[in-house]
Amino acid sequence: MNPRRFFLFAASLMLLTGRVPAADEAAAKAPAPTKKMETVTLGAGCFWCIEVILQRVKGVEKVESGYSNGHVKNPTYRQVCEGDTGHAEVVKVTFDPEVMPFEKLLEVFFELHDPTTLNRQGNDEGTQYRSGIYYHTDAQKATAEQVKAKVGKSGKFKDPIVTEIVKLENYYPAEDYHQDYFNANFTKGTGNWGYCRATIVPKLKKMGLLKPEENK
Repeated sequence: MNPRRFFLFAASLMLLTGRVPAADEAAAKAPAPTKKMETVTLGAGCFWCIEVILQRVKGVEKVESGYSNGHVKNPTYRQVCEGDTGHAEVVKVTFDPEVMPFEKLLEVFFELHDPTTLNRQGNDEGTQYRSGIYYHTDAQKATAEQVKAKVGKSGKFKDPIVTEIVKLENYYPAEDYHQDYFNANFTKGTGNWGYCRATIVPKLKKMGLLKPEENK
């Protein structure tokens, strides 16, 4: 067969059968590029309150409640609540920086709590409720300092911002019953749902993240 005719025949057969060259087949079989995720640890009072809000922020992949930057290993909730472990109630946030840049995530963080009250959020008082950004990288530290300064100069808050920006020294996940606390308890009326109604629902309303069935 004429080489040119053979080439045209092979090309036509490839189109009809859907076959593609080997190089293209390899590319088609190659796994899709994985997302480059980032993690930061944030403290803004009771972790129940901030967990549910950040769970509903676009670009946030995972939120886990825990304790960080204290001197007691594997602390319990009761120990942390006593206020002498040095730990802060925090959430470890895993997010996609292409969808939710770190700077924007911190703007949400400063919006969802009062960063001007030292060791206190509402009626929750103690060092475990302190406002803090516990950075994992030097780049996060630099961005956190910039955003804190920007928010402080914005006039949004009358008093100075007291949020601490320190390196994450240690982190311990909270007990299982603390994880996904609001979603697991509020609509069922279980757990400390009175606290959820009085404290968390207003925050969700403020952020525009309250679901219709939760607006009771």
